[in-house]
Amino acid sequence: MHRVNKLMRWGLLTVASLAVFGQSVQAESASACSKPVYLTFDTGHMGVAPLIADVLNKHQVQVTFFAANEATQAGDGSLGQHWAAWWKARAVEGHEFASHTMDHVYWRGDLPEQAMGFRVRPSAGPHKGQDLVMQGQQYCQQIDAAAHRLEELTGRAVLPLFRAPGGKTSPALLRTALACGYAHVAWSDAGFLGDELPSERYSNAMLLQQSLRKIQPGDILVAHLGIWSRREAWAPAVLEPLIVGLKKRGLCFATLRTHPAFRNHIAQAKRPPGLAKLPAPTGTQ
Repeated sequence: MHRVNKLMRWGLLTVASLAVFGQSVQAESASACSKPVYLTFDTGHMGVAPLIADVLNKHQVQVTFFAANEATQAGDGSLGQHWAAWWKARAVEGHEFASHTMDHVYWRGDLPEQAMGFRVRPSAGPHKGQDLVMQGQQYCQQIDAAAHRLEELTGRAVLPLFRAPGGKTSPALLRTALACGYAHVAWSDAGFLGDELPSERYSNAMLLQQSLRKIQPGDILVAHLGIWSRREAWAPAVLEPLIVGLKKRGLCFATLRTHPAFRNHIAQAKRPPGLAKLPAPTGTQ
């Protein structure tokens, strides 16, 4: 029993050491990166997630993942136990993580100012597809719930950032989230990689050439860990030649931890409080 406990402790130390090593490699890489682009992935059906991870590891590219608990092709939700090992492995490799709201909650509009809330529609979770009203604190709890779940899965602190599903926000929503400790991350115009677009009109070859032509240093790029509606999967078919092509242009890859618009917020942010339970939002007609 003593030997088993000793091996278990050694295993935990090894995992922790690998995670620290991954973060130190990332820091060294970022410091040497003079023309960075910031590749980010939002969750999706996760069908291509293992392939994306292989490409990133092969080319030693660190990215920032924005995660919600969305439906997947295999197993439970994207933040469910089925995918726990996948998320843990990405942490060891030195990637960063941030919230995409727990139930992938789309902002649909602001309530009148005196009501201090938002009209929303989750695309996952117990209220999937329903038009709801959320008060500001309820929306913050959605951000926080995904952040806490990511920390459980990865064993490391997430960035105090979030991305609203679809990038849909309002000034009031952004102020609310920032008051709760979370800065919003959109993407650059050229950084929209097009994996959500219909492949019948936007082929992989077209999207690749467009991205290689338009992306510039400092751009934030966005793609997904699987898109249900696209027939010709964008990843990894476009991902690998995109990475290779951008590197040939002298660009390099960094995570949002080093982005000039967010690094001060990240350094100064206080840890948001833990939440025991997500309250039920109010339905609307």
